[in-house]
Order: sequence, then structure tokens, then C-alpha cells
Amino acid sequence: MLQLEGFDVREAASLDEAAAALAERRPDVVLLDVHLGHEQSEGLFARLRAEGIPVAAVTGTADLADVSSWADETLAKPFDPAQLIAMAKRLARVEGE
Repeated sequence: MLQLEGFDVREAASLDEAAAALAERRPDVVLLDVHLGHEQSEGLFARLRAEGIPVAAVTGTADLADVSSWADETLAKPFDPAQLIAMAKRLARVEGE
């Protein structure tokens, strides 16, 4: 969905993959699934925040109130694709959004 909107999408299935991707290139925005584990997700978020990279937490199970304390935005699963696209554009500060 995001690629169709012009985003260059990189995927990471683990914290190690995310760290490697971050070392290669700075992203405009990170969509982070809370299923990495709350403490692990918070640690990654702290690193991203220190680097000024906005983060959206995506979850189907976590309490959004808890997640919103450490994420810039939250998105509950299931979600409408338009919500995901709008959120990514907002966080990446895409022109015209």
C-alpha cells in the first residue's frame, strides 16, 4: 500500500534486522508493530526518538493508551489502508498532506 503511494518501504522482522536497516539508511518514518515486545519496542523507540525519526505503533492487541505514551501515533489493527497511508504521510511530513 505504501509503495503505491511513493514510499520506499523496508521491512524488518526482528530488532536485529531493524538495526541493520537503520544503519544503512535513515527512514522518514517507522511503523513499529508492538508484537516485538513492549520493552523492546520502547527501547527501539527511544533510539529512533533520539535520532528524530517519527514512529507509529501498530497493534492488534496492546492497549493504545499505553502505547501512545511512547509512540508518536498509534494505529489499531485491523485498519483501513487509507488510515495507514494518511498516518505515514503525516509523520513523514509529505508535501500536500
